[in-house]
Amino acid sequence: MSAAMADQEQESVIRVRECLAAAEVPGQVRRLDDSARTAAQAAAALGVEVGQIASSLVFLADGKPVLVVASGGHRVDTDKVAAILGASEVSKASADDVRTATGFAIGGVAPVGHPEPLRTVIDVALSQYDEVWAAGGHPHYVFPTSYDELLRITAGEAAEIGA
Repeated sequence: MSAAMADQEQESVIRVRECLAAAEVPGQVRRLDDSARTAAQAAAALGVEVGQIASSLVFLADGKPVLVVASGGHRVDTDKVAAILGASEVSKASADDVRTATGFAIGGVAPVGHPEPLRTVIDVALSQYDEVWAAGGHPHYVFPTSYDELLRITAGEAAEIGA
């Protein structure tokens, strides 16, 4: 890994750690040996069900970025998300849009630590698990939390978003 990549990794993970500490979230950001860019990879690395992975996905709702935290076991139904948000169109954000809105690269988008607060929708399917895992700002980093904690730290809105 180049020095520049290591610095970027550290910066984004530190930002997440600081947000979690400020929100008094007890779990620790943990480094995985292998990349966890997908929910399946993260679940395999952690030895948990794929549904326990809280995937932070950025969409554009009428051109404005929104964060959807989906259970790794779900595909996001953009029609449902549009109805929840009162938007006429919801589409997946580009990699550049994701980085601009969150400060993170795709595959490591954390639910917290964004440059500006994002309207956030949290998949109710995550509520069936006592512990869920979210990205920690880089594809090699994750942290444990709970559904209720995710709602609190993101000021998220609970909704059924699965396809």
